[in-house]
Amino acid sequence: MFRILDRYVFKETAQAWLTVTGVLLFILLSNQFARVLGDAAKDKIPKEAVFKVIGLTALQYLTILVPFGLFLAVMMAMARLYRDSELPAMMACAVSPGSLYRPVGWLALPLAVGVAWLSLVVGPAAIQKVEIISVEAKRRLDLASIEPGRFISSGNDGSVIYAENVAPDGSLSNVFVERRVGSGLEIVVAERGRQQPSDDPDQRFIILENGQRYEGIPGSTEFRIIEFREHGLPYALPTVKSIDLKPEAMTTRALLADPQPAAKAELQWRVSIPISILILAFLAVPLSRSEPRQGRYGKLAAGVLIYIIYFNLLGAAKVWVEQERLPAFIGMWWVHALVVGLALVLFGTQYGFFVRVFSRRPA
Repeated sequence: MFRILDRYVFKETAQAWLTVTGVLLFILLSNQFARVLGDAAKDKIPKEAVFKVIGLTALQYLTILVPFGLFLAVMMAMARLYRDSELPAMMACAVSPGSLYRPVGWLALPLAVGVAWLSLVVGPAAIQKVEIISVEAKRRLDLASIEPGRFISSGNDGSVIYAENVAPDGSLSNVFVERRVGSGLEIVVAERGRQQPSDDPDQRFIILENGQRYEGIPGSTEFRIIEFREHGLPYALPTVKSIDLKPEAMTTRALLADPQPAAKAELQWRVSIPISILILAFLAVPLSRSEPRQGRYGKLAAGVLIYIIYFNLLGAAKVWVEQERLPAFIGMWWVHALVVGLALVLFGTQYGFFVRVFSRRPA
């Protein structure tokens, strides 16, 4: 009988998890799809890489959606069973509250293993791949991709380019260029501009016509003004090898070898995601308990609030470790311990564990 009931509870929870996770992922990817299409239209990413970027982004979203989806799924499934008096009937047939964790564990454990793989291996690789796609798009950037009336930053030297109009062939009119040269500043204003390739694959030239160049140090009154009919400005293209990876994009092995606080905080964050799945699944069972006549989703609001507080505390602990305001050996573990303590209190209170312990009298 217990195996039949386990399969029944597992089926209810798994169906709810698939529905919740699928809906949330669809909503997030719809928003992401519009943003990626906008970046492709501005040539920030190659048009042929749109679906690849969306797929890589979906992998990153799953590391957060899977714990939240499982938490809501367990609460919704258990709440329905309580509302329809199915769980009270099971308990009347000697099914203990702790037995509910067996079918929930059948779902939570594989999900925790899968999310650990996503968080520790796939997610960082996906972030790094998106960075490489963005850099390769910048290397292929030409003047035709500049939007009229907008200041565009390009190159490794932080150059800023502005053009009032852009012709279909990529030529510019009423051009403004600003560059940092050492401690000085160089500003060029020209009537027209065009792009010209160079022999160096990591460098290009902007050829400007009929303009002035202003050179000087900000805060100083000494500026040199040069008028020209044609003037070429080189700008360096970003290279894939020069990508400065953030801790989020570093491999787990690299984080283990990095003694910096930011690396330690990121490593603990990645480990915390699969741990949170098990903790949330444990918390959802006592949190979802309701009376037969109580509404089906009466405690979902409280569950969502607890989830938000939980992950906000994890995020705060990560920042504190990065800023060295919290020792790394404490890190985020105190947040997990706090939520586990809350789950134990709820379980013991709702199922009478504390009453049985404290009501015992010595013989």
